[in-house]
Amino acid sequence: MKKLISKTALLRIALLLGSVAVMLFVMPRTDHQSFTYELNQPWKYPLLTAPADMPILRDSASSRLMRDSIDKSFVPVVRMDDNVVRANLQRFATATSGTVSPAEQAFLSARLREVYGTGIVDKELADNLRGRQEKTLRVAGRSNGDNTIHTIDASGMMSPGQAFNYIDSAYMASSGVRNARLGENIQKALGISLSPNIVVDTAADSKLRDQEYITVNGALGVIKKGQRIVDRGEIITPQIFTNLNTYQEIVSQSAGDREKRTFFIIGQGLYILIVLGLLYLYLMSYRSTFFSDIRKMTFLMSFLSLFQIFAVVMFEYFQSGLYLVPFAAVPVIIMVFFDSRTAIFSLLASVMVTAVVATFQFEFIFYELIAGICATLSIRQLSKRSQLLRTGLITFAAYTVCYFSVLLISDGDLHNFSWRFIGSVGINSLILSFAYILIVVIEKTFGFTSTVTLVELSDINNPLLRRLAEEAPGTFQHSMQVSTLGAEAARAIGANTQLVRTGALYHDIGKLESPIFFTENQHGINPHAGLDPATSAKKIISHVTYGLHLAQKEKLPQVIRDFISEHHGRGITRYFYNTAVNQNPEGGVDRSEFTYPGPNPRSRETTILMMADSVEAASRSLKDYSPKSIDTLVDKIIESQEADGLYKDSPISFHDVEVVKNTFKKRLATIYHGRVAYPELKRQPSGAGEDHSDQRTV
Repeated sequence: MKKLISKTALLRIALLLGSVAVMLFVMPRTDHQSFTYELNQPWKYPLLTAPADMPILRDSASSRLMRDSIDKSFVPVVRMDDNVVRANLQRFATATSGTVSPAEQAFLSARLREVYGTGIVDKELADNLRGRQEKTLRVAGRSNGDNTIHTIDASGMMSPGQAFNYIDSAYMASSGVRNARLGENIQKALGISLSPNIVVDTAADSKLRDQEYITVNGALGVIKKGQRIVDRGEIITPQIFTNLNTYQEIVSQSAGDREKRTFFIIGQGLYILIVLGLLYLYLMSYRSTFFSDIRKMTFLMSFLSLFQIFAVVMFEYFQSGLYLVPFAAVPVIIMVFFDSRTAIFSLLASVMVTAVVATFQFEFIFYELIAGICATLSIRQLSKRSQLLRTGLITFAAYTVCYFSVLLISDGDLHNFSWRFIGSVGINSLILSFAYILIVVIEKTFGFTSTVTLVELSDINNPLLRRLAEEAPGTFQHSMQVSTLGAEAARAIGANTQLVRTGALYHDIGKLESPIFFTENQHGINPHAGLDPATSAKKIISHVTYGLHLAQKEKLPQVIRDFISEHHGRGITRYFYNTAVNQNPEGGVDRSEFTYPGPNPRSRETTILMMADSVEAASRSLKDYSPKSIDTLVDKIIESQEADGLYKDSPISFHDVEVVKNTFKKRLATIYHGRVAYPELKRQPSGAGEDHSDQRTV
């Protein structure tokens, strides 16, 4: 026994840790909220504060303007490349050798040295000089170790095209011939010999430029830790937009810290463990029967884990995705199979775990708890699918009222009213109204039975019940009476009324095998007259085993089969047992031949049925239906069952037994109340015709 208990405890612990691991695995791996925001649009989230001291940087527009201004006035740093001059002079001499006169070659070479002496720059640098009022450039120190920067006059510097035009003009002026132009060979030689000898010194230029950019990139100030960045409803200006981008960079860098990330995951795991641990503690303390049932615990933890996965996926991939998740379905579904307290506690656990990822945590908890509790209270007992539609409407109304409440508290007006939110909770409530599909899946998967299924089974047009009414009408009427009697007793002690009502209708279906062997179906012929007591007892007892066979064939739920197997428990067929003992005074009667297979009732509902079945059957044999005789009959039967130990496996209390007995007494007294006979008409009134009045008794 200890070993079995230990194994069960280990399975429960494994379920808890497995659920924590699954929920932790799907949790987002960031310790900050994700925000979507646009420039010049209102901030739609609650107050956002700095997680640490963060710099106030210039907004992008201001930064761009300052950079443009710096670039426009910046004096480039250049270097002079003497190698270019030497190479190009040599290239020109080679290209013109033998094609021009020595005098022309000397003249053109001199002009080439002249423009190189002044300086040739590329087109971009030439445009820069033309755009600035001061025609200067800066040159880094030429000697090793000289880091000084010198400013030089660049007013005479030319681009390669300008240098070509200058040489062309000089050639025309010196030739003495009006409009004389350079020959084609000379043009080609100059074309390959003119290239910039003054170029930007990339390293020095970038260094000086970055120094001037410091005023742009530098912080304007500091937002202290805990200080406001932006509040709900505030328009996102360019500066606030930049501050938000800085915030995102800081939290992203923080998320990359491996040590901090590890502690964050540990914190998430502890949080989930605490929440689910409290759910376990509640079940262990107040729902011990539920807690000890591994099948039920497996369903509960699996359901909560899968629901959590669904919620996180919706959060990650859909805007306002959390509000599309029907959290109100959690208590509704759990209440269908168990009870309202467990349902609400499960709702609390589910909402608290999911709140970790919610952007508006307080609002999320408020919305979901109120909507979930309203949904739970709207269904005391789910017996019709249409109830879920009503629950969906009530849930939608609860969400809407809560939303208006939060808007008025946070903003003081309805300016930030969002139809998107209303649409999200509308879809949420619509999904809730289709929860019946999930209920059916759970029934098939875990072998549970919902109240809706019980109501459907209790329809007397069900083929099996119709067959019982046709082939064993006495048994059918007996079952109907037991159903009414048992349901009333169940209501009186707070047991599952619908379960008792349905179970009572099917408890005697095994009598369909041989209806005539049971008193309520006999009409003057008793087949037991020619049988010995043991054979008769066997025939009576067989209605339990055949009933289970028939229930399995018809695929009746296990909870209904329990009524068939337990409604006699391990009791005996007392009439035939007593007859056998009387016929064999010397002994030798085997009691086991007269004992039902059982087991004894293991729930309050099957215990009520055992009582109602015996009391209703015995009440038919009463000759006197006075309150006293009814009271005596009920007390005798139930006390006899107690004495035989038939209730020892049942959780029913002594107080419940007393309430059930009193309920039976009142109900039977109502059924078998005394009737008043109509008086006979002794003489015909004068002037009256023949009277055909109904003379039935009241």
